[in-house]
Amino acid sequence: MTHRTASCSCGQLQVQCASEPVRVAICHCLECQKRTGSVYAVQARFHREHLTLSGETRQWSRRGDSGQSTRFHSCPVCASTVFWELAGAPDFVAVAAGMFADPGFPPPVLSVYEERKHSWVFNAGALPMEHMD
Repeated sequence: MTHRTASCSCGQLQVQCASEPVRVAICHCLECQKRTGSVYAVQARFHREHLTLSGETRQWSRRGDSGQSTRFHSCPVCASTVFWELAGAPDFVAVAAGMFADPGFPPPVLSVYEERKHSWVFNAGALPMEHMD
């Protein structure tokens, strides 16, 4: 069985995942852009029963375009948003894929809100690379 750990930047908040994600998706919505400070977000959805949470969270909610509420959980120390719960999918928890800090993490299989995508997003492979030592 696969075991993965997601954690906030300071390590105080962790999510232990005892399965592969059921879905990995890219979201280009404007709210995800604002929440992450990036031009899109990548989420991995897991069955709730396969997760173990540890650490304290600070929670906030917002209503999405669907009209459903989403409750976000972030670390009260470093403010990283680690996971969220979608009212419309109560059996699942979405975890920010970057919180796994694993370049071998499964790739996205779905992209949503592409009409809000920045035009240059998927052209990154054409950029010159600067290698850091």
